[in-house]
Amino acid sequence: MHRVLTGRLAIEELTVTIAGLSSRLKGLRLVQMSDFHFDGLRLSERLLSQAISASNAADPDLVVLTGDFITDDPSPIHELVTWLGKLQSRYGTYAVLGNHDNLRRRSRPEVTQALTNSGIEVLWNQIAYPVGAELPLIGFADFWSYEFKPEPIMTQIDPMQPRLVLSHNPDSAELLRSWRVDLQLSGHTHGGQVILPGLGNVAPYMPRLYNQLPKRWQRRLPMLKSCARTMRHWEWAQGLHQLGDNQLYINRGLGTYLPGRLFCPPEVTVITLV
Repeated sequence: MHRVLTGRLAIEELTVTIAGLSSRLKGLRLVQMSDFHFDGLRLSERLLSQAISASNAADPDLVVLTGDFITDDPSPIHELVTWLGKLQSRYGTYAVLGNHDNLRRRSRPEVTQALTNSGIEVLWNQIAYPVGAELPLIGFADFWSYEFKPEPIMTQIDPMQPRLVLSHNPDSAELLRSWRVDLQLSGHTHGGQVILPGLGNVAPYMPRLYNQLPKRWQRRLPMLKSCARTMRHWEWAQGLHQLGDNQLYINRGLGTYLPGRLFCPPEVTVITLV
């Protein structure tokens, strides 16, 4: 069942140009992983082990995790962190939380504490400097939370200063256009999950399809409603996007959700900065 839902792991490698990047940091290598949904159903331990091995084999300077570690119940985070604690990098592992990590009252503190105890630094509207002052790493609260407020954070940094941003939901990139974002790393979309040959990603059609259905059919298809509301900018479902002067990369994630994945493999991303 896991193999049917998730497919074979893909290692996506790309090079991203950062204007004004310090010569000391040229060639800096990041690994991004996202959307684990670790609950015993949506991510097999076999796939998770492969992802961690792939990350370590890339010999990264920095590992970043962009949210949705759990699905509903936060308790599986305690098993997940025993796996994530095996991640290796020169400057450590940093994370932001996703909407599923914030669903229940106890989810956010429990997930945050478990990650922190395993040596992973969780950023919630915070700035970190894991590779030095030349390249701040900004981690935002989840876009759907009341605490997503970028202005007090972004205005702390010189506008001429290159920076990396972690934000679980790619829709946040629209608001972040008001500031310099050399590279935003996001997840949330699972790549759209269903890719049909000749048609491509079906996710962008979901809102239109749902809105055109009669009300009685809308009530019978709650999952379609959920898919339609997951994202506004489904055109940003996966890959690298240029948004004016800003850059946005969306990782397809490791876990899945109903109806599962079709021709949309889970992903570990290896990014080299130049």
